Amino acid sequence: MTVAAPAQAAETRKDLVFAEVDGQSLKLDLYLPDQAEGSSLLVFIHGGGWQSGNKSNCSLDWLADEGYSVASISYRLTDRAIFPAQIHDCKAAVRWLRAHADQFGYRTDRIAVAGTSAGGMLAALMGTSGDVESLEGSVGNNLDQSSRVQAVIDYFGATDFILRSRTQPSRANAVGSVSYKLFGGAASEQVELATLASAVTHVTPDDPPMLVLHGLEDQTVLPDQSQRIEMVYREAGLPIKLVELPGAGHGGGEFFNEANRNIVITFLRNTLGND
Repeated sequence: MTVAAPAQAAETRKDLVFAEVDGQSLKLDLYLPDQAEGSSLLVFIHGGGWQSGNKSNCSLDWLADEGYSVASISYRLTDRAIFPAQIHDCKAAVRWLRAHADQFGYRTDRIAVAGTSAGGMLAALMGTSGDVESLEGSVGNNLDQSSRVQAVIDYFGATDFILRSRTQPSRANAVGSVSYKLFGGAASEQVELATLASAVTHVTPDDPPMLVLHGLEDQTVLPDQSQRIEMVYREAGLPIKLVELPGAGHGGGEFFNEANRNIVITFLRNTLGND
């Protein structure tokens, strides 16, 4: 399959404030396609171990050239707050985007969420926790809006921290590790938070379709994390596609080559529609 000739992105809106929390302005960047009216929306969540990175690291802004509106969002990092602050912020962004859809033209019933690494974990959790009150939070001024999404793309994110505490304790339990900072302690000790943060915990039959991409040589987030969400999704009878990249590690250009871009576009067209 070949990607159709791309449309030209029409406009980029930077640093739109979607919430104020703990003295911090949470912002997003919006990449609008030439025909924004009636377009589907993809919300992108950056990686960085929940402790670094920012919204300018948007790996999927090229989707604006394919006719999608793309919002790259910020969230509180672990130097500011531990979990569940991060998912509360992501859900606040989706609620803000729904509340402002008339201003920008995208559809509120065609929203996908995607993320890489730490962002992939948050994207998967966004998809499976639509009915989990404790993960909604009260960030932002649009609490009348839904935070649900209609599709998920998870690039090599952790989906089961209880499993990770067993198979990768150096990443989940060790003092100073990114998961330790996320939970304010080892995943093996902060069991309630670690369970709450695991997308596999919340899978229900009304969850959206999911696309997962993971490198088989990834030593930062082991492939068993993506294999686990695939298993739980399939057990629930939900649509999921796991793309395992032989020889690939934790990220890299191969995740965004033409073949894998085509997989993403096909997934979005099948789940959200052709625009």
